[in-house]
This record gives sequence, structure tokens and C-alpha cells, in this order.
Amino acid sequence: MSVAGRSVGEAFVAIAGRDGVRDDVPARAAAAVDGLVPRWVVRPASLEQVSQVVALAHEAALAVAPRGSGSALELGCPPARLDVALDLCGLDRVVEYNPADVSITVEAGITVGALAARLAPHRQFLALDPPGASTRTLGGIAATNASGPLRVRYGTMRDLLLGVRFVQADGVLTWGGSKVVKSVSGYDVPKLMIGALGTLGVLGELTLRLHPLPDAERSWLVRLPSAEAAQAFVERVVDSSLQPNRLEYLGEQVLEAVFPGPTSSAVAVSIGSVEEAVVEGGERLAALAKAEGAQILPVPDAFWSDAERALTPSEGEALLQIASLAGRLATTQRAIVEAVRASAPRARVWTSCCAPLGTVRVRLADTDLAVTTAITKRLRDEVAEIGGSVVIARGPSALRAAVDPWGPVEAGAFALMRALRDDLDPKRVLNPGRFVGGL
Repeated sequence: MSVAGRSVGEAFVAIAGRDGVRDDVPARAAAAVDGLVPRWVVRPASLEQVSQVVALAHEAALAVAPRGSGSALELGCPPARLDVALDLCGLDRVVEYNPADVSITVEAGITVGALAARLAPHRQFLALDPPGASTRTLGGIAATNASGPLRVRYGTMRDLLLGVRFVQADGVLTWGGSKVVKSVSGYDVPKLMIGALGTLGVLGELTLRLHPLPDAERSWLVRLPSAEAAQAFVERVVDSSLQPNRLEYLGEQVLEAVFPGPTSSAVAVSIGSVEEAVVEGGERLAALAKAEGAQILPVPDAFWSDAERALTPSEGEALLQIASLAGRLATTQRAIVEAVRASAPRARVWTSCCAPLGTVRVRLADTDLAVTTAITKRLRDEVAEIGGSVVIARGPSALRAAVDPWGPVEAGAFALMRALRDDLDPKRVLNPGRFVGGL
């Protein structure tokens, strides 16, 4: 699309309509990323409009930042430049739903809460529960690879995403995965899009695998004297015939916030199935706890949302995501405590771990830039020997400018990432600078 003879802003209006384009100061300020304010905020009403907007930006050498609910804007490096905030929340329709096939195709701007309401009459659900899930868009969850405690049974978006329809950096609309009409040759496109932060394409539609809603679900808290005891208990559960929906290790600060009691460590477990299986599972879980000399208590339905709130950083705080190993749960927890004590004895730290997978969330409070940087570097050293990672999932822009939020990446892996970016977005139109290594 030629922009000769008219302004870019007028061209955007011609595509998305007057109501779909904002260039006033309040709207632009609300769409800022790390203090960088876009020149336009464009809200397309269809995937075809997204394609046209991106094509125009590509031709005019403008930087585009796709966004949904805006809940993960503190993930990644500060952007290198930003011209167009591409608001995808207007793409919120269900494209195709086949309850008998246990799959659904939706537009990327639909929220988890809106999808749940659509699926509820059919007793089905999308098994994803990242923090703040109900108001987060599915495109944003895919782009950030966000997940929650349910991943222990159902996996992450990588396991549930069957296909995508997306807009390439040059504006070409294409497909990947299931129902492929046209695809990008040689790439497993759906998996490429997960966690890429919108740098390889703008997600427009997602085809997702669903699951039946359990007839019943109950949760328990198993109180244990130490992280070592918690690790031993988790190993017993994993080696048993139990199939919990959630199996989370919770540190002292989280427990104090959601279920106070005389313990510094605990494992929270939920089991979902038919009523009889849930009752039987609870009895077997109690037997495993008794064998470890642990106390087991039922917890209310609000327990999981309360724990999520306890782990949500306030403004100015940091959230770290650690990829370790299940067999190092106690070692990792001890390293977190020691790193905090060494750098800031008065700092507060909340921890939660998807115990069978070894993925840890760490909320840090009462720390400054130097302290958070020191803690992050020390923890990266701790997990480096096992090929683990520590990502700053949320934190002030000053922190993410001072220390690489993604951490070190093996040279071969980074070379592959760069080659993909060069192939799919050589002009760096989509979210430039925010991904690993400033890609």
C-alpha cells in the first residue's frame, strides 16, 4: 500500500476507521512500553485489517508492538523503538467450535474468562491458568508462554496449541499447524510463536485443544518441616498412581499470606475427576502424607487465587522465573534464601514451584536495583551448571535495562534465533529489541 500523498495516520484511519485509530496524548501514553510512547494506537476490527496495518508499517519502516491486555509489558528488554501500538483486543470472536472434537478456533484477542463462559455449557475448558488468566488474551498468553499450576497435568500452551493464523512482518496473512491452507515452509509455526513475544508474527487466530471439566475437584495442603521433606513428598506423589491437577511447593511467605500455620514449607495438591475418584485420591494422598509424618489439611476453593495474589508483584517489585530441575527443589529453594540473605537481609521473598517440573516463581520486595541485580546474577550462577535459567518476568524498566532480563543464551541457540528473525522479520518491524539478545 503506497503512502505517497497522504499521512501514515490517515492511511491507518482508512484501514481501521476513525474509531480504530488514536493519536491523542492520553491514548498514546496509556499504550507506552517502558516509557516509550507510540505515535499511533491502532485497534483493528478484523484479521484482514491487522494484515493491512502491518503491511503499511512494513512499507513505512515503522516499529509495531502487538498487545492484548497489556499484562506482560514488563517481560523482556525495553523496546528499541515503538511507532504503532497494535491493540488486538477487538479480535475477540470464536471462529469455530466443535465440542465433539474437543477443539476450538478463536481470535487472539479473546480472554480466558470470555472463552470459559463460552465453553461452560458444554462442560469443557482450556486448561491454562497463568496469573490473572481471566482477563488475559489468548494471543498474549501464547506470545509470553505464560502458564500456571495446571501445567503439571495438562501442559502449557505449547501442548494445547494445534494451529495458528498469523500476520507476517510484511503483512502477509498465513497459517501454520492444523487446518493448514498456506504455511511457512520448513517451520513448526505454532511452536515458534509460543514465547516469541510477537517478534516473529502477529497472532490472529489460535486453534486449541480443550479438556472436559472435572465433575469434582478438591485441594489439600500438606505441611512439611523443610524444603527437603517437601521434595521427598513430591517424589512419592509422582511415583504413585495419583494424577493431581496441581502439585505446587509453597515457601514460607506465601503460606503466611494464604494459610498461616507452624510450618515454613508445604505442598499444595488438587485432584480433579469424578467424585468417587477424587475421594479415593484424597485418601491415598493422606496416606502418603502420613507416611512422611506430615499434616494434611483441606483448603478452600479460594486457596489457589489467594496464592496467586501473594505471588503478584506490586509496582516496582520484581518477579523472577527460574528453570531448574525437579530433583533440585530443595537446593534451589535454599539458593534463593541464601541469595536474598547475602544481598538484602531485610528483603521479603515469596516462592512457588511447580514441583514435578522444577520451575520456580520468585517475588522480591524491599530490594533496590543493585540488590535485585545481585540476587539475579547469583541465582543464574546457581542454575548454570544444569543448563537452567533465571528470567526477569516482571520488573522496572531500569532493572531490565541494567541487567539482561533473559540471561545468557548458548551461542548456537542464539544464532538460530537470529537466523529465524532475519528470515521472518529482516526489517525488525515487530517488537524490535524486546526479545532475547535484543532481537
